[in-house]
Amino acid sequence: MANPALSNNPAFKKGSTVTAADLEELYERPAASPADTGRMTYEDTAVKTVILFAVLLATSAVGWFVPALAIVGALVGFVLAMVNTFKREPSVPLIVLYAAAEGLFVGGISRIFDDRWNGIVAQAGLATLVTVGVTLALFASGKIRASARATKIFLIAMVSYAVFQLVNVVLMITGVAGGTFGLQSGVLGVIIGVAVVIMAAYSLVLDFDQIQQGVRRGIPAKYGWTGAFGIMVTVVWLYVEFLRLIAILRGNN
Repeated sequence: MANPALSNNPAFKKGSTVTAADLEELYERPAASPADTGRMTYEDTAVKTVILFAVLLATSAVGWFVPALAIVGALVGFVLAMVNTFKREPSVPLIVLYAAAEGLFVGGISRIFDDRWNGIVAQAGLATLVTVGVTLALFASGKIRASARATKIFLIAMVSYAVFQLVNVVLMITGVAGGTFGLQSGVLGVIIGVAVVIMAAYSLVLDFDQIQQGVRRGIPAKYGWTGAFGIMVTVVWLYVEFLRLIAILRGNN
């Protein structure tokens, strides 16, 4: 059987006459880029990420003016996050719907926090942008990388934090723990908040690493939506944690 890479090229077909001009055109023809072959690229993933955040910002404006929608956004967002996380194939409509739901949640909770701590949204937003930018710059420069040991520690910390949050919510509901944030208040709240911000930053490193591996392996371009989804989940988490940490530092909680 003939090699298709050769048989499909006019320069290698029997009986064909190739002129000097034909050969020059073939040599000058640019090589196919990953985008041309339908493979995942950094640029395409970045565009998809921008699209999702544009959707989030649009619906966050609605949440800002109707803070009660934060509850709806949180519930719907959680369900869609679970669905998108465990789907083998990315679903663009579900991922976009997740971004829209998260926008309602982010807009609503931002308004609630800003009404109590004026200016906190700008502070948390700036802190989030700086953290994402610095993490991306350090990752791109090769100064930080995901490692097996660090990832194991991260997973243990994540599980521990999830259990702590569950216990904290129960104690707050039963009235055992008072204050706006229950056990996550005062000095302990600040310590936990800083630790969680570090965890979220490392989660970004994992997101960037997975996207890098996907591009290097040449996986289909549709998985760029999965990469964009992962970044959005982490950035929203980071923003909410900054809101809570700054609120604790400003007091009256």
